[in-house]
This record gives sequence, structure tokens and C-alpha cells, in this order.
Amino acid sequence: MYNGFFGFERSPFELSPDPLFFLPLEKTKEALASIYYGLCQRKGFVVMTGEVGTGKTLLIRCLLELMKRQQIPCANVFNPRLSDIDFLSYVSFDLGIRVTERSKSSLLRGLYSFLLVQMQKGLTTVLVVDEAHQAPLEVLEEIRFLTNLETGQQKLIQIVLVGQPEFDAKLDSFELRQLKQRIAIRCRLEPYGILETRQYIESRLKRAGAGSTVRAIFPLETVEAIHRYSLGIPRLINSICDQSLIAAYARQLRSVPVKIVDDVASYFRLQPVPELLEKSEMPQFTEQKEAANYLWQVIESIKRQPVAHQNEWP
Repeated sequence: MYNGFFGFERSPFELSPDPLFFLPLEKTKEALASIYYGLCQRKGFVVMTGEVGTGKTLLIRCLLELMKRQQIPCANVFNPRLSDIDFLSYVSFDLGIRVTERSKSSLLRGLYSFLLVQMQKGLTTVLVVDEAHQAPLEVLEEIRFLTNLETGQQKLIQIVLVGQPEFDAKLDSFELRQLKQRIAIRCRLEPYGILETRQYIESRLKRAGAGSTVRAIFPLETVEAIHRYSLGIPRLINSICDQSLIAAYARQLRSVPVKIVDDVASYFRLQPVPELLEKSEMPQFTEQKEAANYLWQVIESIKRQPVAHQNEWP
């Protein structure tokens, strides 16, 4: 509707997790680097949590694209609310494993044979489980059992569990204590600070084709209002910005004023938070961040290379 008016080539604030709009801010760089490091080192279990709308699915899609470029066999379970048999069936199907009998023993034999073949080739296999906080206990236990598929030197399958903050509490339960002890790496996606919110909005506008008008469309005071209402959550930022652009287009305004953001927030029943701790303005120089930056450079160098013909980790 408003793309031609603002000079966009495509809509900048769609809610679908499009890797084209992935913004490698410090927080996302650390999370992606931690996950990638865990997979490279064959740590077995990696867990990532984050509040609703903080970009977990988008980050996972970027990770899957990275593994696809490296031709890493990967199964992606986006709805784990399954029985244990259905879960194993889905994983087998996604990995291209065909079994003649749909029983647990047959599925496990097929999976084990597949993983052994990959290992003999010097390869690895990755299982990503999104929305892990919704997985039944029996499915989470089945996932734990999969890590028993190993040799004397390494795990045959690498598992990434992604969920909302309540998944951390779920892992603290007595029933899942064995699974919790096997987690090698944990990371968490946090909402954006004010500076990161501005970077996020400007990045999406640029990738949509805004050019030199980026900062004119959403002035600083408007970005600050968006941040107050969205709490720095990317999905809410997208919703507010998209509706604000529609309203500005209807009024033939090429710059979005704060009043429009206030109106849009009222429609969405969002309340402003006057003061937010700006973590992004507080520099922290730690070994973890230095390691994350290094790993990010490795990832970027891999992405610039031609698609590999072999499934090999660096």
C-alpha cells in the first residue's frame, strides 16, 4: 500500500521471519556464535531462550541457511507438541530416512544407521527443536535419549533447543534434571535498547530500498516513542512501524510523527514505559564477547565462500 509512496522496493516490516532482514547486532551475534560454536565442537546440547517476539525463529532460520550452505544434514521440528513416535517419525522424515515399519524400534534403528553413516564420512547431523517449551516431557526425554547415540569420541547428533523463558523453568524441574545436566551451551536473546531499536528500524528501511530518506521517515523522537511502546521487542517494533507507515501514507506524510505512534500504540493496547535501562550504552569487554566476535568473523567468511560440496565443519 505505502511502498511506492515512500520509495520502498518491498515492505520493510513484515512479521514473517525473513533472513534478508537479519540484523547482526551484538546480542544476536553472540547468540548465533554460541550456537554455531557448540555445533562445530560437537557439544551435543545447546539451548537458546528468549521472550516472545525477540527473533528466535529468525535467528534459527539464518542458522539453517548457514548449515544448508555447508550441506549439513538437519532436521527442524517447529511444533514439538507430538507423541514420542510422531516426533521420531518427523525427525526421520526431515532427514530423508525411510523406514518400512512405523515403530519406535524401527525408527531408532533407521536413525542410528543414518548417523553412523554420517560419522563414517566424517560428518555431523543437527536437530533443531523450536518452541521447545511446549514439548511434552516424554518428547524431551526422547530427545535426551538421542544424545546416547555416540561413539567413544563424539556425539553422533547435535541438538539445539529453542524456547521461551519458561523453558528455563521447565528445565529446572526434577523430571528433567538429567537433560539439564547435558546442556553444554546456553544463550538468551534479550530485547533491544534504544540505540539498537534505531539501528533495527534503519536497517530494515535500507534493505527495503529507502536510501537517503531513512532517518527522515522515522525521526529520533519517533524512534524513542516506538521503543517505549515496544519495549525493544522486534515483533512489536515491526507491528508499530508498519501501522504507523500506513497511517502516515493515509495522511500523505513522508515523516512519521510521534502522534501517529501514540495512536497506533493505543490501537494495539500498548502502554509506554517511560524509563528503560539502556544496556547497549554500557560497554562490556569480556572474553565471551571477544570470542563471539571472532566466531562471527568465521561465520561471515564461510557465508562468503562458494557452497561447499562436502559436509565439513571448519
